[in-house]
Amino acid sequence: MVQKNLIDGEWIAGSEAFRNINPSDTNDVVGEYARASAEDARAAIAAAKAAFPAWSRSGILERHAILRKTADEILARKDELGKLLSREEGKTLAEGIGETVRAGQIFDFFAGECLRLAGEVLPSARPNIGVEITREPIGVVGIITPWNFPIAIPAWKIAPALCYGNTVVFKPAELVPGSSWAIVDILHRAGLPKGVLNLVMGKGSVVGQAMLDSPDIHAITFTGSTGTGKRVALASVEHNRKYQLEMGGKNPFVVLDDADLKVAVEAAVNSAFFSTGQRCTASSRLIVTEGIHDRFVAAMGERMKGLVIDDALKAGTQIGPVVDESQLNQDTDYIAIGRQEGAKLAFGGELLKRDTPGFYLQPTLFTEATNAMRISREEIFGPVASVIRVKDYDEALIVANDTPFGLSSGIATTSLKHATHFKRNADAGMVMVNLPTAGVDFHVPFGGRKGSSHGSREQGRYAAEFYTTVKTAYTLA
Repeated sequence: MVQKNLIDGEWIAGSEAFRNINPSDTNDVVGEYARASAEDARAAIAAAKAAFPAWSRSGILERHAILRKTADEILARKDELGKLLSREEGKTLAEGIGETVRAGQIFDFFAGECLRLAGEVLPSARPNIGVEITREPIGVVGIITPWNFPIAIPAWKIAPALCYGNTVVFKPAELVPGSSWAIVDILHRAGLPKGVLNLVMGKGSVVGQAMLDSPDIHAITFTGSTGTGKRVALASVEHNRKYQLEMGGKNPFVVLDDADLKVAVEAAVNSAFFSTGQRCTASSRLIVTEGIHDRFVAAMGERMKGLVIDDALKAGTQIGPVVDESQLNQDTDYIAIGRQEGAKLAFGGELLKRDTPGFYLQPTLFTEATNAMRISREEIFGPVASVIRVKDYDEALIVANDTPFGLSSGIATTSLKHATHFKRNADAGMVMVNLPTAGVDFHVPFGGRKGSSHGSREQGRYAAEFYTTVKTAYTLA
């Protein structure tokens, strides 16, 4: 059965369908999904526009009930939805279930936020005049999400958009439509009025472009590549619309001489290689001071030897496959570039064969890298990391900040002085001390600086900054 797009409350078949393939077993078709056309996208935008007046003035209990019901169903079906996620994206079953739980927690959080909508009442500088400051929904929000977190990222965009009274046109990554379709189906059955949430699956060049071209989309939130993010920005400026971009990183993880070696290695392995390195918060630059460098590299090699790379659904698997052939080719191209640049391939880099045909790549560690190399400057988005040797903390901080990105940054140290200084001076939106650079709770702000992000933060109460607009009203007493 072909899973359809949701437009104006109706499930609509596209002109064609595309297959969702399991990267752990390319013979396994996860499902078939309808591909929306530009006309479908425009119909979805029109439906969202028509639904906005009523939904923006809907009661807070109605919104709360729908989001809470959605959260409850996601959490009740976490094993089933987590398995679907792992089949289509390739992260391990434990990671898939964990991400699904996070999506449920996000909807639960914003169900609560529906009941906490607040403003301010201020005295005017003029006598007998009152001032009210309130937040109101923006209008139609376009949501474009990537393939690497196919249920969590849609959740942290859709939930606040609906919570604050906006209507939505949602385009998930074509590579992983299953998890997104499941979320939309749950929300639809939870009682959303028609047109409030519209799902248009398909190509970015068709569906995404139709969204960018429409003057009736009042805000766009995008997570994906830097190149596409720039196109979203340019199109949004033309229409004077609000836009929010999350575009990636080249995140550093600093290891100082005084670090606990075991803690440092575990954090580095998790940061660089878990989720197959396919996280914008992954650390692909391991910046290590010379006093601990050799011991760290040796310990990393031993730890990497024990990593289990296999089918995402198989018990005991620690790292699944790369998401598809195109991404696998990009990873292997960068491994070749690193060797050509003079970095030493210390471990991994080999294509692996398993019981089922899939995109299996051995986690890869370079040493003798410099921060000027392409493998240290450009986002690879795979299980590939480079060790950069530095003299001391001061040089480590300079190298860590020497990047066009600024999403996440980490340090392993037992020095309170260095930890405190790094938290203050790391040029990143998120900083981790003795923890992996990936992993942010559902209720705290997520986002970066420089080339990683544009606009206000996602998640938590900070989401209100993007999904609402502020109104100031005066009343003569």
